[in-house]
Amino acid sequence: QAQLVESGGRSVQAGGSLRLDCVASSGIGGTFEDYDMAWFRQAPGKEREFVAHIRRNSGDTHGADSVKGRFIISRDNGQNTVFLQMNRLKPGDTASYYCAADLWVGKRFAERVEYDYWGQGTQVTVSS
Repeated sequence: QAQLVESGGRSVQAGGSLRLDCVASSGIGGTFEDYDMAWFRQAPGKEREFVAHIRRNSGDTHGADSVKGRFIISRDNGQNTVFLQMNRLKPGDTASYYCAADLWVGKRFAERVEYDYWGQGTQVTVSS
């Protein structure tokens, strides 16, 4: 059973930056580099939505339109870690941010049902 632990969430003013980290435990099957990784977020009263995805092996990335040009997803397979660098934050980015993993999500990388493993979330609050 994969275990994912997010960190880095905090309160920040609009226009600021944060970096979120997600570390995968050694208990996951296979190796970290075999997993597609993604970030989702959920604001109070709203559905959990896709933020960004990074493909296993190739490292190809995809991002939601709302964060393109501001957020960058990356990974360090040697550290079993996926990162989300968030720049030019807006109050609308306020949410709990969740890390997700799966061995293969294909073209459905933005669909939360495709991911079998989830972290507990880390809270990001952006004030105006």
